[in-house]
Parts: sequence; C-alpha cells; structure tokens
Amino acid sequence: MRASGKPLLWLHGEVRTPPLSRAARLEAGWLLRRLQLGESLGLPHSRPLPAVGPGCHELRVPDRDASWRVAYRVDEDAVIIAGVFSKKTRAMPWPVIAACRRRLRDYDLQSGRGR
Repeated sequence: MRASGKPLLWLHGEVRTPPLSRAARLEAGWLLRRLQLGESLGLPHSRPLPAVGPGCHELRVPDRDASWRVAYRVDEDAVIIAGVFSKKTRAMPWPVIAACRRRLRDYDLQSGRGR
C-alpha cells in the first residue's frame, strides 16, 4: 500500500457542504481517511451491510437534521464508495440497496474482478 493509503473510488455520491453540515463532512472525511489507511472500523462508526453485498459496510455520520450513510467496500487496491444517502427510517430503503448493488456489480464487471 502506498504511504498515502488506498485511493477513494466514488461510484456515486459525494460528501459536500451542503447538504451535510461542515462538522458532518469533516467526520465523514476523517472516517474515510481511516479506511484508506487500512483501519477496520466498527460500531458506532461503521456496520456491515450484507444486503448490498459481500464485504460491504456503511459509515454512519450523524448530523444536525439527518443521519448520513456512506455505503462502501474496501478492496485490495481502493476504497469503493457505492453511494451517499440520508437515512430517514430505521431500515435502508430498497431502491438504495438495489442502486448500490448495481453500481458495485457494474464496477466489478468493468474492472474484470467478476465477484
């Protein structure tokens, strides 16, 4: 791994202010940096997201008026971001799960990983 860590590969979404507050954006950036450097995160910052696929997780970023999620997978050569969304209900919405699955599947097919 490079001294600077794994690159972030954004398949969809971004972490910007707005809609995230400055504090939430900084928190998300700090958590992503830890992933880039090879740290494995657990609760309360991250939890597995098996509904999206093997090795998938979600970062949990609290904010003033919303709870943000960053769906990701750590591959050998990069941290793959499948989506960024505001969580408003207890369960992850099915359209978000389907979109993240599709993005990761397409990425794997295009990159020859064929997971």
